[in-house]
Order: sequence, then C-alpha cells, then structure tokens
Amino acid sequence: MKPKLKVWVTFGEDLKFGDGRARLLEAIEERGSLKQAAKAFEMSYRNAWGYLRELEHAAGFKFVERAAGGGPESGMRLTEPGKRFLARYRTFRSALEESMTRHFEQSFKQPRATRPTRSTR
Repeated sequence: MKPKLKVWVTFGEDLKFGDGRARLLEAIEERGSLKQAAKAFEMSYRNAWGYLRELEHAAGFKFVERAAGGGPESGMRLTEPGKRFLARYRTFRSALEESMTRHFEQSFKQPRATRPTRSTR
C-alpha cells in the first residue's frame, strides 16, 4: 500500500499546470527542441505547441524561446522565468511528497509483530 498525490497549480479557472506540463518543459530543455520533446511523449507538435501557448497566455509570461543559429545551439529552450517557475514547482511538489509520505506513514503505520521474549535463568 502506498499513497499517490496529484497536484496542479491553476491559472484562472481553466488552465492546470501539473506533472505532465512540467515534464514537457523539462524535455524541451533537455532536448533543445519542442519537436523532439513532443515526440518523446508521443504527442503531436501541434498539440505540444498548443499546450505552451495556453500556458504562456494564462501565466502571463513566456516559458520558452527559440534559439536561433542553425547550429548545435539552435532550437528551443526555457526562458529564465520559465526555469524559475519550473524549479519552484518542483520544490513545491517535492515538499508535498515528503509531507504526504510522513503523514501516510503516521496514519497507516503497521504495528510490528511482537517477538516472544526468552526467559533467562
């Protein structure tokens, strides 16, 4: 038995930012490409781009920027505000996980089987 926690940060009433969008942003940063990040999640480029547009519109800042140049530095990367937001989300999420684990263990602690004591003479 183990606990599971689903967490979202909401922007307004409709847009939720959770682990899925966080993983997409991390994949963009790791791969340097929205196309490659979308492919890793078996998403269409169009769907991934729609996620980003919705997120940026709701949040009021850019999460990603194009890196021009045509060489190894070209593609897409997270903006500084995007990196900060993602880091804060991960810190927040980690703290919730730790708290959830601690409270779960306290609430569902299994009593230890008592061992028979040996008598000494």
